[in-house]
Amino acid sequence: MNAYRDQYAKLFRNGQNVTLLAVSTDSVGALASWAHDAGYPFTFLSDTGGVLGRQYGAYEQEYKLDNRTLFVIGPDGVIRHVMAPFREIDPQAYSELDRAIADAGKAAGP
Repeated sequence: MNAYRDQYAKLFRNGQNVTLLAVSTDSVGALASWAHDAGYPFTFLSDTGGVLGRQYGAYEQEYKLDNRTLFVIGPDGVIRHVMAPFREIDPQAYSELDRAIADAGKAAGP
């Protein structure tokens, strides 16, 4: 999450035509406190029951958490790119993500 925060302006175009939603099985209160304290410029969603994670194939039943999976969804609502698991310590993953975000915007058309 810190990498997303630190690269938000470049990677997520400062939120211009890009929405970043971070989904976690943590409680609303825990997420809100963490997001506030760390100064994250994007929205966190609580998936305490794993409903969203199950719908997208990211929920890990054994550990009761959503895996680190990144979905790039175009403005048309179509999933354009999936990175599972997202390799947050690999600098190449951020280059791949940047391309996927740019391509998703193009694929949706004008």
